[in-house]
Amino acid sequence: MRDLLSVDRVANQIRLRRSTYSETFVLVEGGSDKTFYERFVDKLVCELVSVSGKPSSKLRVIAVLEILEKSSFQGILAIVDADFERLETLLYSSPNLLRTDTHDLETMLIKSPALNKVVAELGSEEKIAQFNRDVRLALLETGISVGYLLWISQCDGLNLTFEGITFSKFINEQTIQIDEIKLIRELKNKSQAFSLKDEDLQQRLMAEKSKSHDPWQVCCGHHLVEILSLSLRKAIGSNKAADVEPNSLERNLRLAYEEVFFRDTKLYLDIRIWESNNQPFKVLRNDI
Repeated sequence: MRDLLSVDRVANQIRLRRSTYSETFVLVEGGSDKTFYERFVDKLVCELVSVSGKPSSKLRVIAVLEILEKSSFQGILAIVDADFERLETLLYSSPNLLRTDTHDLETMLIKSPALNKVVAELGSEEKIAQFNRDVRLALLETGISVGYLLWISQCDGLNLTFEGITFSKFINEQTIQIDEIKLIRELKNKSQAFSLKDEDLQQRLMAEKSKSHDPWQVCCGHHLVEILSLSLRKAIGSNKAADVEPNSLERNLRLAYEEVFFRDTKLYLDIRIWESNNQPFKVLRNDI
């Protein structure tokens, strides 16, 4: 009930703000998303509103959008992570709701040349040469197993806990190869889900992997950053764990992400289309 009240409160705050502000409101999922999009929006004609909280920031963003749309509120746009929605039924469809190109904002950063810049800065040329694999591809190939198990957990109602799992327990730090049984056991231990059978989960995982979904829609950005953190310690770098911890890496990726990279995304195009369909409301700066 408290969540519903807080969603109504956000919607009412935006309605109240409209009395003195005639420009665009853009709803985003949280503080880091707001920090990212602030670099591209025209702050003179667009205001970003962070709608974070439990149980899901994304669901709260959509709930606020629905409330405002039902009252025919003009100049409202929401941008959320796609998550697994391109692999299943969309949660909510609206011309005022846009999604990231890939699974989430972090995978958009990793797919872009921002990753190359961070690896060049924090990696070792010699180790990268010895690694002899494309770093981005290696992250995807390893992270997809974790992504699929997260999707399986959601689809099958397994309620597995992914937050706080120790990636070094199931990923080889030298090769970045994943041991799926060790991953399954780490998830079971973290979730206290000992009734689940290793073999059943592994077979379910193999069945999903055989469908060859787009890895950029399956892999979760936070997982890929965890794997990148591991790789920069031994496989492609010699950093101390504290120097390449995941939150710091995500910040580095955001800083390395240039405006020209954003202009190459479908999300950028979708925002421009929204602007043309909702004149005179604007979102992005003209010089982007």
